[in-house]
Amino acid sequence: MEEDEAEIYQGVRAHFPATFGKQSKPVTPLESLHNATRRPSAVDTDQSTPNDDATTTTAKGFPSLSSSSKSWLDSLKNSNPSSRNRSSPNPDPNPKPKPNNDVVIGPPRPPLNSVNGDDFGDDDEDGMIGPPRPAAISEEEEEDGEMIGPPRPPPVDSDVEEDSDGEGEGRFRIPLSNEIVLKGHTKVVSALAVDHSGSRVLSGSYDYSVRMYDFQGMNARLQSFRQLEPSEGHQIRTLSWSPSADRFLCVTGSAQAKIYDRDGLTLGEFVKGDMYIRDLKNTKGHITGLTCGEWHPKTKETILTSSEDGSLRIWDVNDFKSQKQVIKPKLAKPGRVPVTTCAWDREGKSIAGGIGDGSIQIWNLKPGWGSRPDIHVEKGHSDDITGLKFSSDGQILLSRSFDESLKVWDLRKMKDPLKVFEDLPNHYAQTNVAFSPDEQLFLTGTSVERESTTGGLLCFYDRAKLELVSRVGISPTGSVVQCTWHPKLNQIFATIGDKHQGGTHILYDPTLSERGALVCVSRAPRKKSVDDYEAKPVIHNPHALPLFRDQPSRKRQREKILKDPMKSHKPEIPMTGPGHGGRVGSTKGTLLTQYLLKQGGLIKETWMDEDPREAILKYADVAAKEPKFIAPAYAQTQPEPVFAKSDSEDEEK
Repeated sequence: MEEDEAEIYQGVRAHFPATFGKQSKPVTPLESLHNATRRPSAVDTDQSTPNDDATTTTAKGFPSLSSSSKSWLDSLKNSNPSSRNRSSPNPDPNPKPKPNNDVVIGPPRPPLNSVNGDDFGDDDEDGMIGPPRPAAISEEEEEDGEMIGPPRPPPVDSDVEEDSDGEGEGRFRIPLSNEIVLKGHTKVVSALAVDHSGSRVLSGSYDYSVRMYDFQGMNARLQSFRQLEPSEGHQIRTLSWSPSADRFLCVTGSAQAKIYDRDGLTLGEFVKGDMYIRDLKNTKGHITGLTCGEWHPKTKETILTSSEDGSLRIWDVNDFKSQKQVIKPKLAKPGRVPVTTCAWDREGKSIAGGIGDGSIQIWNLKPGWGSRPDIHVEKGHSDDITGLKFSSDGQILLSRSFDESLKVWDLRKMKDPLKVFEDLPNHYAQTNVAFSPDEQLFLTGTSVERESTTGGLLCFYDRAKLELVSRVGISPTGSVVQCTWHPKLNQIFATIGDKHQGGTHILYDPTLSERGALVCVSRAPRKKSVDDYEAKPVIHNPHALPLFRDQPSRKRQREKILKDPMKSHKPEIPMTGPGHGGRVGSTKGTLLTQYLLKQGGLIKETWMDEDPREAILKYADVAAKEPKFIAPAYAQTQPEPVFAKSDSEDEEK
């Protein structure tokens, strides 16, 4: 019977359309979501996605292309349109058909032999991705193109490097087409840390707060899930994750660094040293504000901090009472020079410190090592150093300074820098420099100057050729301070801000990047329902009632009285002359009765005319005959008193 009912139901259901019944919710395509986050100047800033609109100017009013990029785009504009589609990972979703017999647009896909079969078959073996099927290209045009497929670009052939004069931007797959902003800070964001998995982001600001973001739990509103204030009234200088990403280090302007767990709970605070001890090696901790700090890249129990007291210290996170090692830099003159920044190398075997006198000093961690540096560059920069970065192979050191320069050093020959990049404004002590995941590029940010019209820029440099690859505009008003290129996400993080606002810009490309920003952008915020309605409670403050109010201030009333010449009249000075009881007056008394008694002779003031000795001795006979208080207790043992003779009697004789 049940089988018959099922057959009847299936037969009846067949007469209705497939869309009958419960309708599924409309799903917004990912393409439209990513189009909403495309940069206004994505055509200009994305070197890997040139198209027909490549000649348009930027909407933000600052340059986002280098001179070599402009010439490269001009050559693409005059070339075959098929080459532009070939090199674009984001082709136009609605391309216009053009009178070209070699290009077939839209499905169905053309056969292999329809478009110069030999060349097209070779491209098919390389694994081309995404519609429409590109047309055949020549060998020269193929050198300018690039393959698609995250997360890392394939190695570049030497032939391409030799032939691409000024066209190097196409080789580096920089994710710049889309952009989102993590907001929440009210001042410049001076510290940034992304964990190794790329799921959580930390941002610290001059507004004394640290915000924590989680890509897995964050929706398109891009709100932080926790806000911390590590040290009240102190700016955030540095944030650093541990190698296992279960804890992070927070360095503020105070003398004590803090350790937090992954969820933002405080695990401990390092001790502060005694500021009255002259020798810094005898103090248990830093005595003045910290400048920088970094977790050991391999050991999860070791961190490094630098301070304005002129020392670097290595700490054990399991012991917050004292440091493991104190490093005092080598100075030309005795005194205390601040250490402005510090850094570990990739293996954690060397420490680099930027000293306030402009010198760069490097210590190798080996048995019996001390404060004497192994490498000392006396005049590395002419101003304070704000950032140091080792390459993973341990051959290159990058340094960023207040003197508006970025220097590339060869650790095997530190006498002179390999290259100096100038005209990079820097107004923040936390401006850093970072490498790309494959370390073919390195990047840094610039600050906004008063009369500048370019805004904050992110500059990319080629490590092999030591030349500028691209300048990307990030903010027209805010300076770019911290930057990093995450290797797993293939996304670029850049913090910007000024005195009034701050944020973290995340640059990505849907075709090149993974997870991270792609996850939270595609997750729409939940719509409010009737069940979400919450009545706002009315709070009655009892102290606002007249009964509980404090008495009004009498300050204005007192000021008004002081301005009145009658009410603020100074009392008259007491009269000089005879008086009574400390009150001087013409009546010799303040009361009428006193005056009458004095005039009647009942009150006689004879004490001023009497001899005090005689006044006491006239009671001596009475005290001897009738002792009442002290004398009876000492009657038998008390010696007979002998009084001195009067001076007046001696004078008479």
